[in-house]
Amino acid sequence: MNIMAGGAGHRGIEVAYATCTDMLRQQDFDRYCACLFSPAAHRGALMALYAFNAEIARIRDVVHEPLPGEIRCQWWRDRLMEEGAGDSAEAQSHPILHALLHIIRRYRLPKEPFIALIEARGFDLYDDPMPTMMDLEGYCGETSAALIRLACLILAEGEEPGSAALCGHAGLAYAYTGLLRAFPLHASRQQCYIPHEILIACGVSLEDVFSGQGGDNLNAALAVMRGKARDHLAQLRAGIRTIDPAIAPAFYPVCLVEPYLNQMEQGGYDPFRSRVDLSPLRKFWCIGRGAWRARQAA
Repeated sequence: MNIMAGGAGHRGIEVAYATCTDMLRQQDFDRYCACLFSPAAHRGALMALYAFNAEIARIRDVVHEPLPGEIRCQWWRDRLMEEGAGDSAEAQSHPILHALLHIIRRYRLPKEPFIALIEARGFDLYDDPMPTMMDLEGYCGETSAALIRLACLILAEGEEPGSAALCGHAGLAYAYTGLLRAFPLHASRQQCYIPHEILIACGVSLEDVFSGQGGDNLNAALAVMRGKARDHLAQLRAGIRTIDPAIAPAFYPVCLVEPYLNQMEQGGYDPFRSRVDLSPLRKFWCIGRGAWRARQAA
């Protein structure tokens, strides 16, 4: 069924979905690429889901202090929990919110994962260190893994698709890799998502991270994190053939994890200065190859 079907294909919702697409292309090109390989009937919904995530993820980038960020997060929580919020003038004037509420209703998505994602992102507003690996797993589970789980629900037309464990492995592999790619940005603003317990075990202090001092100890800590990302990627690959082929596009962004990790493991990699990225063409190729393999396995 087309996302615009059922009487909802008026100009307002079309504009909302177009805005989500444009925003995602600019803010999260990796997931935008993955959406282009998803079924057309669900592509707009996936774009809206990922645009919401990008909007919440960038709050730290557009505020200078935690309080305005907390206010933005609370606004999103309030709008999501309002009865009939999708029909309000406020929702319809905010394209991302308008599209998000539309897909929640269209696919009967639970609101709890969206609220949990917003609350988890509250950590981003502060400069507190990530204490333990368990804390990091919780953070990534409520953000990255939950997003994959919601994408699966969309692709399964709101029905229970199973695959929760694989969503967890995919989400952690993708999130750990993303945090490693963002290490220079986080360090420059006095943030560190590498668990403090791992830094301590490797003989690295937060002062070392924030002062831009590299060295063997920091390299060892980052290698531990890459190893954990690869472990989750391996567990995903071991079970990926068991999923319903219809929900495979929810996992397409993870096709970029290994190429990113490979870049970090090349000689000359500097965690503070090296830019870990792929050309748009390379991203399309990696995701396209993953989509082709998923179709062959179906």
